Amino acid sequence: MKTTQPLALVLALLAAMPATAQDKPAELRIGITTFLTGAASVFGVPGKAAAEILIDELNAQGGIGGVKLVPTFIDEGIGGDKMLSEYRRLVQEQGVKVMLSGISSGNCNIVAPVAEDLKVLNVLWDCGTEKLLESKRYQYVVRTQANATTEMVATVVYLLRHRPDFKTVAVVNQDYAWGRDSWEIFLNTLRAFKPDVKVVAEMFPKLGASDFSTEISRLQALKPDVVLNTSWGGDLDTFVRQASQRGLLKQGATFVLPLAESSLERLGSALPEGVIVGARGEHYWLHPETRDDAKHKDFIAKFRAKTNAYPIYPTYHMAQALVGLKTGYEAAIAANGGKWPGPEQVAAAMRKMEFKAYGRTVKMREDGQGLEDQLLGLTRKVPEYPFMVMDKMLLVPAPLVTTPVGQQSTDWVKTLKPELLQNAGLKTYSHR
Repeated sequence: MKTTQPLALVLALLAAMPATAQDKPAELRIGITTFLTGAASVFGVPGKAAAEILIDELNAQGGIGGVKLVPTFIDEGIGGDKMLSEYRRLVQEQGVKVMLSGISSGNCNIVAPVAEDLKVLNVLWDCGTEKLLESKRYQYVVRTQANATTEMVATVVYLLRHRPDFKTVAVVNQDYAWGRDSWEIFLNTLRAFKPDVKVVAEMFPKLGASDFSTEISRLQALKPDVVLNTSWGGDLDTFVRQASQRGLLKQGATFVLPLAESSLERLGSALPEGVIVGARGEHYWLHPETRDDAKHKDFIAKFRAKTNAYPIYPTYHMAQALVGLKTGYEAAIAANGGKWPGPEQVAAAMRKMEFKAYGRTVKMREDGQGLEDQLLGLTRKVPEYPFMVMDKMLLVPAPLVTTPVGQQSTDWVKTLKPELLQNAGLKTYSHR
């Protein structure tokens, strides 16, 4: 039968229309990758616990757009290839449209191009590699927290404000993308402010190392003024405990541990006073601005009841990912005339939004990168807790320490000026 011209025209128009709007689903299935085994499970498991608490809360309030969330967790500890296989299975066989992935920078590099191919919204909920969103413009990939550049530049700012007169520095970092890249950013930033600094040792033990005796002995012999270690999870805990046992932490060097907020409770007395600690954002259960906020206190109480521990930065990153996801969906639904949006519509909406979890407001950019302020402080012993707290805290606004859209961090940090160290936007707080 010959197709009439009006019908052919209608069919042609329908074919040309983007297939974005969907029927409202009975449930919103989301996949979440996090470390449930291995050294990184010390914050991957808390991240999962936070997700369960927050998703229960969201569902009790009606979910997202009236649709309840149903999570499925994937263990990043099984390795990149197996994790990616599980990632694909959730999307292709179970119809998952949203993935929160992941913790490891290596895994985020793996899943980002796959998310584009599968046309699934991927929220980078914890990984820090700055190169991912600088090297390519993605449609389906966004990050609801800061990246390594923001974190390392803020760390250098704190170090130079706290101890401006040091002359030598050494690094002990994990030997993979995060360890190498974070050191490169830190060093290039440091040299922009302090070009005469001397690097006396660059040590990169393997990821998951259990013995740091070689690195500790070398540091004891070299006696650098500053020691940087951007390790995380079990690797950082093991290094600190072994360094403490051998007296390295009391030798006089200023130790800079930008990810150690997540280790404070676990390390207890192994960590001395006077260590520079970062929170990978401004995440801290004793946050100087939000510690008394009712919603924040409720989250802390629920998390402690579930885990018998205080929240750490991965739990706050999970909160930001879920609050950001909800905010993005609501904006996309509104822009779509109340109809359920497709993943690309949500991703587009997330690039234009601002949202707030338990800290300051996070602003998203057109490249998918979230602007997240940074909190750093010095460890201090107080009678209320059997572990160190943060004192002499500094809150650094994200725009001051984040690479502008379209630029590369490796080049941008070299243009930083000393005036940044005295910027009026830097706010300081004491523990109370």
